[in-house]
Amino acid sequence: MKLAKLTFLSEYSRYLWGLLIVALCCWCASRWNVWFDNPEEDAYEPSDVPTRILLTFGDEDGVRNRNISWTCGKVVKESFVELVELNDNGNLNGNLNDNLNCQPSALSPQPSALNSQLSTATGEVFVSRSGKAAYYVARLRDLKAGHTYRYRVCTGGKKSEWHEFHLPPSHEPETSFLYMGDIQDSIGGIANQLLREAFGRNPDTEFLVCGGDLTERPTDAYWGETFESLDSVGLSVPVLTITGNHDYLKGVVCQLERRFSLIHSYFLDSMVGENQVFTVRYKHVQLFCLDSNREFFYLWTQRRWLEEQLEGSRAKWKIVVLHHPLYSIRGSMNNLIQRWMFDDIIREHGVDVVLQGHEHAYARMTTSSQPSTLNTQLSTLNSQPSTLNSQLSPPIYTVSHCSPKSYRIGFDERVDKFGTGSRYYQMVRTRGDTLFLTAWDANDGTLYDSLYIVKQGADTQVVDAGRDIPERLTFTPDPHNKKDVAFAERIKAYKRRKHL
Repeated sequence: MKLAKLTFLSEYSRYLWGLLIVALCCWCASRWNVWFDNPEEDAYEPSDVPTRILLTFGDEDGVRNRNISWTCGKVVKESFVELVELNDNGNLNGNLNDNLNCQPSALSPQPSALNSQLSTATGEVFVSRSGKAAYYVARLRDLKAGHTYRYRVCTGGKKSEWHEFHLPPSHEPETSFLYMGDIQDSIGGIANQLLREAFGRNPDTEFLVCGGDLTERPTDAYWGETFESLDSVGLSVPVLTITGNHDYLKGVVCQLERRFSLIHSYFLDSMVGENQVFTVRYKHVQLFCLDSNREFFYLWTQRRWLEEQLEGSRAKWKIVVLHHPLYSIRGSMNNLIQRWMFDDIIREHGVDVVLQGHEHAYARMTTSSQPSTLNTQLSTLNSQPSTLNSQLSPPIYTVSHCSPKSYRIGFDERVDKFGTGSRYYQMVRTRGDTLFLTAWDANDGTLYDSLYIVKQGADTQVVDAGRDIPERLTFTPDPHNKKDVAFAERIKAYKRRKHL
């Protein structure tokens, strides 16, 4: 009897193990493309004239230093940037000579204006899966704060058009920059139009920050689309972007092509090991850029780097930029490693704002604190007390995207505000003791959210000026898709909870 029972249990155990293995195989098969599928890269030929020109920050000095990157041909040739300083009236001190001889020679090329200078570029050939191209980086250092410069790039006798950028006065009290989460536009998309419109509505914007996944996938065609998107701003306004998961080639260990750093060239000098980290001080604001896509042992290195950088920072305003939200809006178990690695450091070292992407919706979460003297003063001065929450303090966590794709999300009660079904961008402005953070619908240009942080002495508080701006949760479910139907029900439940 015992033998028969043991035989039955053994067979039943094998049956359960078999079911478990089959279920695991089915689950792995359903996730295989997510983990390992990389789109094919079509064969390509690089342009034989300088193209894909990008203006970025150069190093930690965000006021006086810039990098300019571009690509041209398949082999490295003598290359440089010609830089011309404009006078106080925005005019040239002398005439430009468009017939500058860019041909390589034993003698250095001569500038085309009396006050111009030539900055030599370094070149490197990158071989991708389906082609190769030569990439160039010119590092412009110790420029004059408050001045305007005109530049063009030259490689092997071929030169670009003239472009222009302006440097701010180093002690100017105001700063303004635009943030976009994932853009990753499809081929022939409208990101270029949305960027032009956003900058047109905010002409005081000094630079652009992108929260990763600027490019849909690491192929030459998608890189071309990225430069089409940036063409309206990337030649004259510094572009600062971080890595997103779409920037990586998938695999057991994800890989970032060197092409990424050759284009976003500040990473060439700022990387810690293989970690794409970067910090830049721009007047009273310091940004700290992380690569949240990496495995645990890489994130641990980044944790130490972030802690060192925050401890050494004397900036009035500290902003961390990373791709994966520390408090996911898609699932309570998502991104836990990133939260364990970074969130305690962010809170301990007085970070004001955390800008994030990845989850293709809008969300904003603030932090609770005890009322303070500054709160009492703000409550007295504010004529609309409904817009002031006396228990809010930094950091402010935001999630945003400007992609054609929107994702189904959850509605965590810790999050103050959500938005779905549209594209968004944010404006960050500082003026004296106040940082203003606004979110805008990129499709129609309407204000979607608004907060500001006030610092007076040891007191730092957050004012919620967007509480009365309606939330828009736009979604049309496929009635035959169970996940769509469930998401539509979550939206209804959230609206009931919020009395929307």
